Amino acid sequence: MVDKIKNIKGSLILLLAAFIWGTAFVAQTSGADSVGTFTFNTCRSVVGALFLLLVIVLLDSYGKRTSGGGKDTLQEPYSRTKWPVKGGVLCGIILFVAMSLQQYGIGIYPAGVAASGRAGFLTATYVVLVAICSVWMGKKLHPLIAVSIVGCIAGMYLLCMSGGFAGIYMGDVCEFLCAVGFMCHILTVEHFAKEDGIKLSCIQFAVCAILSGVMMLFTENVDFAGICAAGLPILYTGVLSSGIAYTLQIIGQKYAQASVASIVMSLESVFSVLAGWLVLHEVLSPRELTGCMLVFAAVILAQVPDMLNHSINEKG
Repeated sequence: MVDKIKNIKGSLILLLAAFIWGTAFVAQTSGADSVGTFTFNTCRSVVGALFLLLVIVLLDSYGKRTSGGGKDTLQEPYSRTKWPVKGGVLCGIILFVAMSLQQYGIGIYPAGVAASGRAGFLTATYVVLVAICSVWMGKKLHPLIAVSIVGCIAGMYLLCMSGGFAGIYMGDVCEFLCAVGFMCHILTVEHFAKEDGIKLSCIQFAVCAILSGVMMLFTENVDFAGICAAGLPILYTGVLSSGIAYTLQIIGQKYAQASVASIVMSLESVFSVLAGWLVLHEVLSPRELTGCMLVFAAVILAQVPDMLNHSINEKG
C-alpha cells in the first residue's frame, strides 16, 4: 500500500513536470519570433544554470543547518558531494545539439503550421527510439516494441506527410533529429545515474550556454531588444522548464516506477498540442490529429514490456 501511494505521489510530480515541458513548446515558439536559435538557447541555458546553482547553494545551506549543533542528521554538507564534471560536460554537449535542432526546427516552420504540436509529438518519439536502441544493444525485441515502431512510423507519416513527400517540412526533419539527440542524452544520463543529478544538470546547462553563446556570436546578430521581447519565454524555459521541471523529474523518479515515469513524462506531447491550441490558436487537421494519436499510442506501448517485467519481478 505504501509503495502504491509513493507511486501515485511520484506520478503526480512527474505530471507537473510534463505539463511544464509541454507548455514550454509554446514559449519556444513565441521566443523564435524575436531571437535566433542560439541566442534563445544561450539565454535559456544561462538562466537554467544560475537557477540550479541557486538550488545547490540553498541545499548546501540547509545541509549545514541540519548538521550543525548536536546530532548530525546529514553525513556531509551538500557542497562536499562530488561535482560530476565529466558527465556534465558530455551531457551538455549532447543537450546542446538536441536543443539547437529543436529550437531551430520550431523557428523555421512556415506560418500557419501548428509548430508547437508537431514539435512536441516528434520530440516524444525519443521514447520509441530508446526502445529501438536497447535492441541494438543486445536486448531481445519484444513483439509490443515491434508494433510500437510500426505505429510510430505510421503516426509520423500522417503527421508530417499530409501532402506526400512534398509535405515534409524541414522543421519536421530537425525535430526528428532532435529526438535522436534526446535519445542519446537519455542514454548518457542513465550512464551517469549514480552522480548528483542537480549538479550534473547545472554543469550541462552551463556547457550548453557556452556552446550556444559561441555559435550565437559567430552566426547571429545579438539583438538586445529581441532578447527583451523574448524575456518571458526565456524565463519560462530557463527557470520552469530547465530548472524546476528537471528538479521535479529527479524527485518524482525517486517514487514512481521507471516505466510509469516514462509514460507520464511522455504526456508533454499532449500538453504541447493543448497549449498550442489554447495560447497560439494552432489547429491540427483531422489527419494530423490521427497521426498524433498514433505516435502517442506508440510511445505508451513502448513502455509496456518494462511494466510487465517489473510486475513479474515483484511477484517473483
